[in-house]
Amino acid sequence: MILTVTLNTALDITYRVGSLRPHASHRVSEVTERPGGKGVNVARVLAALGHEVTVTGFTGGATGRVVQERLAAVPGVADALVPVSGATRRTIAVVDEQTGDTTQLNEPGPMVTPTEWSAFQEAYEDLLPSASAVALCGSLPPGVPVGAYAGLVRTARAAGVPVLLDTSGEALRRGVAARPDIIKPNADELAELTGSHEPLRATQDARRRGAGAVVASLGPEGLLAATREGRWRATPPTSVRGNPTGAGDSAVAGLLSGLVAHLTWPDRLARAVALSAATVLAPVAGEFDRATYEELLGRVTVTGEASAA
Repeated sequence: MILTVTLNTALDITYRVGSLRPHASHRVSEVTERPGGKGVNVARVLAALGHEVTVTGFTGGATGRVVQERLAAVPGVADALVPVSGATRRTIAVVDEQTGDTTQLNEPGPMVTPTEWSAFQEAYEDLLPSASAVALCGSLPPGVPVGAYAGLVRTARAAGVPVLLDTSGEALRRGVAARPDIIKPNADELAELTGSHEPLRATQDARRRGAGAVVASLGPEGLLAATREGRWRATPPTSVRGNPTGAGDSAVAGLLSGLVAHLTWPDRLARAVALSAATVLAPVAGEFDRATYEELLGRVTVTGEASAA
């Protein structure tokens, strides 16, 4: 079982309008709802790849009940969310059908009390013995300590479970110091962490700060990885145009899938890039077509070298 942690789960709501104009009323042509938050998105992709996944984090209120109802309909995903008194947040995406642009509105999430945070930590410790890997993903809701991910990384490492961290800002800075096995920042998050805008230098610096491996997302240019085993660059076969929503979460799923399958780093990176590209090409944001993914997988380019023994 792969465990994904989403402390700030969400109900993702997408509105489609013909043309988005400020200070105007709009007729919505389509509304979609689905459970969200980065770790939930990762779990959905992993389940589509055939992995058994457990989702944990917080859920509360009427919105939280809808999230859990929708999760129950996803094959291969088990719900281990911890209840809180506050309401799960909503994220609102408004898609302009004329331009293809998306405007995003993200609520902050429920206030988590110290008692609720303690209950989550106990649930997390109980889940770890059954986990082959754990992903810690996304933002922290109000009330959760900024060093929360650092503590969760240390708990996973003490249990002998490899851990991937995908967050940003101070939560990432503190989390890296706890020595996660993998971090997956994008270029901006990596620059904020290290102060360097040169990706190769920044990945090496992030490793010196404590990460076992750093896999930096460079958007349409693919992934750059600095690991104990070597350094590699993985790029998609062609320039991929489409909706990038969820592409980073698909890359995380690819890295975790490759980790538990004991693939080499080049093969893990190829899987992550192919999944990310297939997600960009999909007509529904955050989803992917299996046939497209498999076709892309054989055409991803991975260059680099292994470290000397």
